[in-house]
Amino acid sequence: MAVKILIPTPLRVYTGHNATVEVEGATVEEALRNLTKRFGEMQRHLYGENGSLRSYVNVYVNDEDIRYLDREKTPLEESDTLSIIPSIAGGVGVEAGNAEPDVRLQNEEVLRYSRHLIIPEIGMKGQKRLKASRVLLVGAGGLGSPLGFYLAAAGVGTIGIVDFDVVELTNLQRQILHTTNDIGTRKLESARRAIHDLNPHVTVVGHEVRLSSENALEILADYDIVVDGTDNFATRYLVNDACVILGKPNVYGSIFRFDGQVTVFDATRGPCYRCLYPAPPPPGLVPSCAEGGVLGVLPGIIGTLQALETVKLIVGQGDPLIGRLVLFDGLQLKFRELKLKKDPACPVCGEHPVIRELIDYEEFCGISPAEGNHDGAHEGMDITVEKLKERLDRGEDILLVDVREPHEYEIVNLGAKLIPLRKLPERVQELDPSREIVVHCKVGERSERAAEFLRGVGYRNVKNLVGGIRAWAERVDPSLPRY
Repeated sequence: MAVKILIPTPLRVYTGHNATVEVEGATVEEALRNLTKRFGEMQRHLYGENGSLRSYVNVYVNDEDIRYLDREKTPLEESDTLSIIPSIAGGVGVEAGNAEPDVRLQNEEVLRYSRHLIIPEIGMKGQKRLKASRVLLVGAGGLGSPLGFYLAAAGVGTIGIVDFDVVELTNLQRQILHTTNDIGTRKLESARRAIHDLNPHVTVVGHEVRLSSENALEILADYDIVVDGTDNFATRYLVNDACVILGKPNVYGSIFRFDGQVTVFDATRGPCYRCLYPAPPPPGLVPSCAEGGVLGVLPGIIGTLQALETVKLIVGQGDPLIGRLVLFDGLQLKFRELKLKKDPACPVCGEHPVIRELIDYEEFCGISPAEGNHDGAHEGMDITVEKLKERLDRGEDILLVDVREPHEYEIVNLGAKLIPLRKLPERVQELDPSREIVVHCKVGERSERAAEFLRGVGYRNVKNLVGGIRAWAERVDPSLPRY
């Protein structure tokens, strides 16, 4: 019996870029096993070394999570569709009630929000709620940009922003809060200026810090709703746990290439992020937007949906996305909705929670202190761009291997041998183990995994180029384009 499996964008590279695959299988287990037999690379992405489905990969039959059915033993019918859903890389609570906030709209505000005021579901009462509300945006990047604009335009009275980054040229393809003139300035400064230009009645509170276990509860406590626009798993789990502890709604959004996800996590009324993804993927397995890319308009779509959910929560209208996960496929322009359920065994919001205070989230996500810092090198295992240039200029015999994708190689390359990371296991025999090998990618993340793989199969003289081709373009050959 053939069933259809929907493959998410991050995994399509392992299925010949097929979005849909038909396989034989009377149960979920049989179908997934047949999928991995046909596409071998899917095995390590779906299953751990113990042969069990990875905790950060969820599987749905139609719109039901198999964890609440018979798990992998769930029987299938020919009309069923399997969906693989992997992790992609508040105050006071908002209560609608009938009370009208003790705020006043100025005459200019009445005119500004007039199209809201004539909507019965919002009206004067709803607009006052918006003005009285306090919303925290975690991040002023791709998702934070449409959120900042639309929440300000809607009249949210106080918008807090957590961000400590600087505007770069590569941001401008999608981060519309910032302009070319803002390059080199703090994103908080740029965002505050853009929001004030749009609506001077909105107060912007900046938190120019890295959100951490030490400051998260204090920062989030002053807000009614938290909107997650982050791009890393450690911060996602941190935001989730802080929101559960404080009883705040968490409006969640994530993006990758052409795909997006949106939901509202509110542990007081439904599941939290850990109910969906109990554990994060291993470091490096799920590429970031910097490594995998993101279509520039996608954060506009997903961020706008997050803004919509936030406004609905504030004015108390409609059916919020609590217990529902919306998936967006930009290539096919399709929306799908899956049901989410609260996990009774969830360690933070379940019946017997064991997480009652914030933990070390980088350790939880398997991130070592040195990870993410590509300016230093591990002795004997890494090499800096300056050192590599010096040795190449001396004519030393070094085999340079580029583990990026072909389309990246076309943008800029160092003339290295191209073997994409996903092809390395099947092409490893092309490399001479007697030679010294230096592997590189864009910024050093994929090449670090490649170096570890090569050492694991017997290649002893392998180094990772710290910072990748971007560091080479910045510090060795500025004439090269950067992306």
